[in-house]
Amino acid sequence: MEVADSVTCIILLILFCGSAAGNRKALYSFKAQENAIAMAPSSDNGICKSMVETHGYDCEEHTVTTQDGYILSMQRIPVGRSGGTPGNRPPVLLQHGILMDGITWLLLPPEQSLAFVLSDNGYDVWIANSRGTKYSKGHKSLSPKDPAYWDWSWDELVAYDLPATFQYIYDQTGQKLHYVGHSQGTLIALAALSKDQLLNMLRSAALLCPIAYMGQMTSPLAKNAADNFIAEAVYWLGLSEFDPRGDAVVNLLKDICSKPGIDCTKLLTSFTGQNCCLNSSIVNIFLDHEPQPSATKNMVHLAQMIRQGTIKMYDYIDEVENMKHYGQATPPAYNMTSIPNDFPVFLSYGGEDALSDVNDVKLLLGSLKDHDGDKLVVQYRYDYAHADYVMAENAKQDVYDPLIAFFRLQ
Repeated sequence: MEVADSVTCIILLILFCGSAAGNRKALYSFKAQENAIAMAPSSDNGICKSMVETHGYDCEEHTVTTQDGYILSMQRIPVGRSGGTPGNRPPVLLQHGILMDGITWLLLPPEQSLAFVLSDNGYDVWIANSRGTKYSKGHKSLSPKDPAYWDWSWDELVAYDLPATFQYIYDQTGQKLHYVGHSQGTLIALAALSKDQLLNMLRSAALLCPIAYMGQMTSPLAKNAADNFIAEAVYWLGLSEFDPRGDAVVNLLKDICSKPGIDCTKLLTSFTGQNCCLNSSIVNIFLDHEPQPSATKNMVHLAQMIRQGTIKMYDYIDEVENMKHYGQATPPAYNMTSIPNDFPVFLSYGGEDALSDVNDVKLLLGSLKDHDGDKLVVQYRYDYAHADYVMAENAKQDVYDPLIAFFRLQ
């Protein structure tokens, strides 16, 4: 078997076999999940202690409760490593993508990780962790062992998670904030902007690997999973949590990646596209923390978008159910042309990205064709794929420096 085929099989094992195993564990062994709920708000074993303070940065753990009861973890890096006066720095929120958490922004060394680079450039950095991820497992009344806890898709991230985190940061700082999203983090921002949400608290948005339309994506793994209704099959089996992080699988991958001559940066290729600029050591760091769980319903929603090539709310397939939720037989669309033309947007996409495909990004750019010329900055990196934007060793100079220059103008 070719190495590429082996890697594809391993990724399939992680995403699907690991998902089922993880859900059975979640459904039938609740102690670990209860421990996760207990640990989420703790500053002793959270992201600040494990990933930020170890590099000499001040860090604060915060929690925010959404209107539908989810308790989300956020980390704040108020000043750079060299110190300074907190309080008057422009706030910026970093929002990760699917199957990731806030550690996305902390995987590289401090001089290369976006969270640290922004902090050292004078920004008040806030890191979001979406519902269901390791440090955002809490809820006012539900446990992750309850199927109802996982009854959400990215629609709910738009309706509840983003508004809660924006309002919290705005209240804490008294300032409008900049936003950086990667992958699904761009999708939820675009959807919110299309509905004229959050604009009163937002200065600008930087969208890395923008996701809106997904019908032309070339990722063989994601495309085959969508075409074969894999997420739906998992959902119909009653596995409401999509958990790709089984200990046995992660340990197997770490063992494989430690062997001489094995380049595990190719581990991501079948899913993300051919990343240009990952150091081979980054995969071990990645596997220490990622991937993270999501709702199976969320994976179904994304699969619907891949098959249909549209950007709509979750489709219950049944007209009666859609009527109950939306007051119409089909789910409403998010209209990208409704994004205000004078809102400042920095958009960066890669020619090798198999998830945020060039042709899908061009559809999005077509929707933004009337955007004010001085309010839309588009960067194209011909050699970048999906993971490069958060893990490439040269992303600082290629993407982050232009992004910060854009922020300074807003």
